[in-house]
Amino acid sequence: MKKILLLALISTLTFASIRVDTTYAGFGAIAQKIGGDKVSVYVLGSSKYDPHFIVPKPSLLSKLRRAELLIINGGGLELGWLPPLISSANNAKIRNGGSGFLDISHSINMIDKPSSVSRAFGDVHAQGNPHYILDPYNVPLIAEAIESKLSSLDSDNADIYKKNLENFTKQWQIYLNKLDKKMLTCKDKKVIQYHELFNYFLNRYGFKNYADIEPLPGISPSSKHTLSVINTMRDKKVKIILQDVYHEKKTAKFIASKTDAKVELIPHDVGAVKSADTLENFYNTIADRICQ
Repeated sequence: MKKILLLALISTLTFASIRVDTTYAGFGAIAQKIGGDKVSVYVLGSSKYDPHFIVPKPSLLSKLRRAELLIINGGGLELGWLPPLISSANNAKIRNGGSGFLDISHSINMIDKPSSVSRAFGDVHAQGNPHYILDPYNVPLIAEAIESKLSSLDSDNADIYKKNLENFTKQWQIYLNKLDKKMLTCKDKKVIQYHELFNYFLNRYGFKNYADIEPLPGISPSSKHTLSVINTMRDKKVKIILQDVYHEKKTAKFIASKTDAKVELIPHDVGAVKSADTLENFYNTIADRICQ
């Protein structure tokens, strides 16, 4: 009986996992790659909705109360919904500065940093554009930050996390080589987008964004601004409109009807559209829909 109990205890310790909460699905996918069977990952925010405003459901609070590691995007992206949940969870580990708090934005060189911040410029982010997961070259940086934090929290399994990172990084580089070759086939595409969600991907592959359907971040398009976008598209011969899943689609369809352009529904995160069901397919979907 003692041997049975001892074996059961060893089994429990061997397969014990760190409870990891991530704010968004892309981070969840990467955390699972690095943590393997040593972590259980829960994604707080649905990719179907605006990442700025996730509904703070009671189920999220219960997850945060038990979490040992919270991985956030940072850069102000979660400010509209996460702070009250962290405060109510009463879990010191996952508070800013706690042992189980990881802000990935601190590991990223963010673009589009404003020279000044004012409500007159719309809902701008002081630290820069927070949608950095749209650059596939940022994935290894995210993975490294997660590996470092997991190894710090769970030093007994640090060698496993390091090995997982090495394997993942090698495979990701192979994937990036294939993606880069694909993107060479559709260089110099001209696009507009609804919100500046896709700047990281556009910048990475040299695409030019000529206008935003939003006149300012977070501000709905007016008739005057919509007409300006139409004129810009006609003048610059722009034929692709990048539409995300959570903003209204009526304006993009109207602009397309006036410019003979095509509206492409582009995912902003893993799972935002059906075809973006894995980390690789997330970027594949973006590439496929821009390069049509």
